[in-house]
Amino acid sequence: MSDYSTDQRTGWTGWVVFAGVMMIMGGILWAIVGLVALFNSDWVVFGKEGALWIDVTGWGWIHLILGLLMTLAGFLVIQGNMFGRTVAVILAMLSIVINFVWLPVYPIWSIVIITIDIFILYAVMVHGRELKDA
Repeated sequence: MSDYSTDQRTGWTGWVVFAGVMMIMGGILWAIVGLVALFNSDWVVFGKEGALWIDVTGWGWIHLILGLLMTLAGFLVIQGNMFGRTVAVILAMLSIVINFVWLPVYPIWSIVIITIDIFILYAVMVHGRELKDA
């Protein structure tokens, strides 16, 4: 038996809803990026040595699938679903690692996303149960 009381709700339920909404928005944007990569799969990158043709179809599918999964997890987090919370934690941790790698390329954007991911992790892991009882 746990010490958790189902009658206790804190202000963090708003942060859990915020986490869910951010996941929905991020997932939709991630899926859109995936669709763009699928429909426009040939990219040209110009550098000092010349032009490089890149096929981004594989990354498009990865972005589309993870974006849809993140959107679904965001809706489930708002409902207080345990599976949604688990997927949210996994995707937020993955996002932190990816943005840490991109830190030298996009420092401000990466720091903002890492900060939002930390709030998502804290809200979902510590206070996610409160929405289940709402």
